[in-house]
Amino acid sequence: MNQTVTFGEVLMRLSPLGNKKFMQSNRLEFYFGGTEVNVAISIANFGGRVRHISSISNDFIGDTAKSYLRKYGVSTSGIVRSNRPLGVYFLEVGAVMRPSSISYNRSHSAFSEITPNMVNWKKALKGCTWFHWTGITPALCEGGYLTLKEGLKLAREKGVEISVDPTYRSGLWTYGANPKETLSDLLNYCTIFIGGINEMNEVLGANYNYSNEDFIAASKQLLKEFPSIKKTFDKIRTPINASWHKIRSRMWNGNEFRETKDLDITHIVDRIGTGDAFAGGLIYGLQHFDDYKAMEFAAAASALKHTYEGDVNFSNVDEVMNVLEGNTSGRFNR
Repeated sequence: MNQTVTFGEVLMRLSPLGNKKFMQSNRLEFYFGGTEVNVAISIANFGGRVRHISSISNDFIGDTAKSYLRKYGVSTSGIVRSNRPLGVYFLEVGAVMRPSSISYNRSHSAFSEITPNMVNWKKALKGCTWFHWTGITPALCEGGYLTLKEGLKLAREKGVEISVDPTYRSGLWTYGANPKETLSDLLNYCTIFIGGINEMNEVLGANYNYSNEDFIAASKQLLKEFPSIKKTFDKIRTPINASWHKIRSRMWNGNEFRETKDLDITHIVDRIGTGDAFAGGLIYGLQHFDDYKAMEFAAAASALKHTYEGDVNFSNVDEVMNVLEGNTSGRFNR
């Protein structure tokens, strides 16, 4: 059976209820997440075996976060504890023409002090068939980059499938590393690229636009410069307003280009973690289906995530397949 390993920061999210701004409310809801955590729980909800590797606070908040992961079937045996606090972010959920707003408090978090000697990668990767990481982790701190690289080296030696979502966010790279050089270094270990034109342009130093023709050209250049990468997958979001988006996806697998149809999301409940839902759906899909069906599964999983509050996609395989079969009316299941 497939065993997926994810590596990255565990975050607590704090939000006012509904679509309120912080200045309107003195009551907050909290959720746990983090890009790689969201992917891990999504795969676990599909029935996959997942282990998450991280460093969390050695207090009752860390205990609660660890319990949260275990609740959804994610193994926490690779998580270490720290005397620093858990990373936190604050979210105001937008509506219609008002966008959502996020503020992070993670620069001195438990994960920010992680170092390679804190993770036993030989133990963490035991039985692993798939390793997933994102560009958030090497952006946060040098220790995150170095620890991740150690894991990738061993995973590559073991012949593990390695997927990456580069998730380039310029505001996170504050410790002096060059984003292009750092991401390029880590991409040399990867086999599956989950990202769009912006991410490709960043690592290639290119200026492709968003057309399908440019996506194909960028994918071909990426596969040429990073020969270990075999396939690229891109989730495309078309926003009508903050509450109504369309989702589709496209791929280049070295031989052919394919694209899915738009999925119309006319009332967004929560769009945080929808890219992670795509990645989780794609990883599960590639472990069970052909490339195109895996991409369809990923797009449907991402669309469904928009209907759940919090950072995580709680859909199971049957619910995703129901969307793929065209059942999008939301009628009662009886």
